[in-house]
Amino acid sequence: MSLLRKFAIGTAMVASLAAGTASAEPVKIALVVKAMGIGFFAAANKGAQEAAKELGDVEVIYTGPTDTTAEGQIQVINSLIAQKVDAIAISANDKDALVPALKRAMERGITVISWDSGVAPEGRSVHLNPSSNALIGNMCVKLAADNLPGGAGEVAILSASATATNQNTWIEEMKKVLPKYPGVKLVTTVYGDDLADKSYRETQGLLKTYPNLKAIIAPTTVGMVAGAQAVADAGKIGQVNVTGLGLPSEMAGHVKSGATKSFAIWNPIDLGYSATMISYNLVKKKAEAKPGAEIGIGRMGKITLDDTRSAAMSDPFVYNSSNVEEFAKIF
Repeated sequence: MSLLRKFAIGTAMVASLAAGTASAEPVKIALVVKAMGIGFFAAANKGAQEAAKELGDVEVIYTGPTDTTAEGQIQVINSLIAQKVDAIAISANDKDALVPALKRAMERGITVISWDSGVAPEGRSVHLNPSSNALIGNMCVKLAADNLPGGAGEVAILSASATATNQNTWIEEMKKVLPKYPGVKLVTTVYGDDLADKSYRETQGLLKTYPNLKAIIAPTTVGMVAGAQAVADAGKIGQVNVTGLGLPSEMAGHVKSGATKSFAIWNPIDLGYSATMISYNLVKKKAEAKPGAEIGIGRMGKITLDDTRSAAMSDPFVYNSSNVEEFAKIF
């Protein structure tokens, strides 16, 4: 074979390979939310699109029903199966009702994960929790401790109802980490039942009963908003700091007034980003969905799956005067 012919064949092969690479289909990841038109999920999509841009060969399909029903999400899932997407990452309206539809998706080779609001283990390969109970408990105490004058003072907890499972779990985790914060003197826990008026009255009671109170931790948005308002109305801004878990859109005014120095909640942008990274790594066989497995989540680091193939993303994200206005526009 002449050198000229060998060169021509080689050139044709290179061109063919280049054309194949150029026409390679992107990994199609459907980010399925509880309902469209919700700021929290729009922010998650922003993170998902960030991950897609970073990865380069990903198309994120942002979708969900018009209302927060399992039936609406099942219709969306069936449509995505028909579209033959590579992955479905869903924040579930019902952890059990979605299982049959998601099983059908997995039977057709679609990778399924849940994030934010989980799906029962048999209906997904991985679940990404925004944070963990231990991280949430520690963050709540840290937020109070970091803003105590002189590093010490009396602190009270304003919870939702006395039977709220997640609230009670977080309070137990707060108590576990108190030895790490010797300046925090926990004086009592009261319950506002996630009602604005009762939470306001409970805060008034705390201010009267504990005149030296320096901080109130409310691991519920309703409680924190009501508590901050009660502190402001009592003229105790600068004396009592109200912190805990809440939404930027509801807390921005209280941060501006000084009733709240800082508070926390998970960052939806990071959630959407991480869910997309997990989906991609599973589709590309760069990770396995099995207990003990590690999965990279880009700039967020990595997660390690537990026995239920679940993992926590990170510490709750802290909001203060430097960033709360920006996020208040989102959720």
